Amino acid sequence: MASSSVKESSETRTSILQAGQRLMAGKGFSAVGLNEILSDIGVPKGSFYHYFASKEAFGEALLDRYFDDYLAELDETLRKPGLNMAQRLMNYWQNWQDTQSFLDCQGKCLAVKLGAEVADLSESMRLALKQGTSGITSRLARAIETGAAEGSLSIDGDPGRTAESLYQLWLGASVMVKIVRNRQPFEAAMGSTKRILHLPD
Repeated sequence: MASSSVKESSETRTSILQAGQRLMAGKGFSAVGLNEILSDIGVPKGSFYHYFASKEAFGEALLDRYFDDYLAELDETLRKPGLNMAQRLMNYWQNWQDTQSFLDCQGKCLAVKLGAEVADLSESMRLALKQGTSGITSRLARAIETGAAEGSLSIDGDPGRTAESLYQLWLGASVMVKIVRNRQPFEAAMGSTKRILHLPD
């Protein structure tokens, strides 16, 4: 009986995080109240504090969960069999374009949406963002190093700095896509990425 209630408790916590991710990716952290999240999934407000000490603690858990999922997907993309590392990296950026759209991103654009907002609101959420994005850039750096060693791509500088530059390029493109409401910034980012990695157009 106890294990059943633990499972139910874990599922409720997950449901709250999923609803929060979907709503906040659309509206931002500050604009979404706890009532909106809880009524979306039919959980009473008093239950929220059973799972999270505060909205800030919820935000930190939300970002941790988002990056855990993101990094698992990135690892899968960078290990895909039958491709060289340049092809795997290009698949990653193609997938970025497909999921970080200015249309409904279903919670997959959380870091882009919340980055600037919560970094100024909360130190714990800023650190969660920093840790998550560091996980992304370190994986990209290793992939770039592997690609250079196998000869599928080449770079002019250090793999770590190149990975950081590319991630920043795509974050900026994601913001611009939201502003201009078309995919041209992604097309420009893809062209720059190919030039940086010395890949054919």
